[in-house]
Amino acid sequence: MTRYADIPKPIRSGIVVVNPDTGTPQRIIVLQFNPDTLERSIVPQTAGDSGDGGGGGSGGGDRNEALRLKGPAQETWKFTAEIDATDQLEIAAPDGIHPQLATLEMLVQPTTAQLRAASRLAQNGTIEISPIEMPLTLFTWGSKRVMPVRLTELSVNESAFDVNLNPIRASLSIGMKILTVSDLPAGHRGADLYMAHLAQKERLAATARGGSLGALGLPGADVLSGRG
Repeated sequence: MTRYADIPKPIRSGIVVVNPDTGTPQRIIVLQFNPDTLERSIVPQTAGDSGDGGGGGSGGGDRNEALRLKGPAQETWKFTAEIDATDQLEIAAPDGIHPQLATLEMLVQPTTAQLRAASRLAQNGTIEISPIEMPLTLFTWGSKRVMPVRLTELSVNESAFDVNLNPIRASLSIGMKILTVSDLPAGHRGADLYMAHLAQKERLAATARGGSLGALGLPGADVLSGRG
């Protein structure tokens, strides 16, 4: 008979905020429930558009660039996260799920200290004030998917409240863009983490079983040479 202790505890997905200089985690956000679905969009960064080089095509691209890539594909993720205080009745929640929501919202907000510092620079006559730099954010989905990201969307639907109107249940639509070496400066810790993420994809791709030309209805390699 299987005991509950024998059932593996599921790994949770989450977000880790990291100091880009030291690599030290500054905050670890573990999602209460793993999302049921993930929507991923991968757009290749091609050097040339499909085009007409005088041969009757439909565009205006360069034939010599048709198979070239300018850099890593641009990948975006979307998923829905659930937060429910009623699922953790043993944990005191005097503020409902305000703390969890605020933690996620601060991933896309500058701090009051940063805003005051920018205001002081403006008052002192600084002509050009650099945009506020946020800490490095990593999204983790198991050990095989650890990637630097920038949150691009955070939509919150609060659906239940306690007697003090603190939210106690909410669903969040989260969108993020994976940051690549094209987005980050050379030597940045995030760029190194992206390279490790891409290397993991290469290792996984190498383990996939290859097919055969026969399965595609092709008699042999001559067909691919243009001589068949």
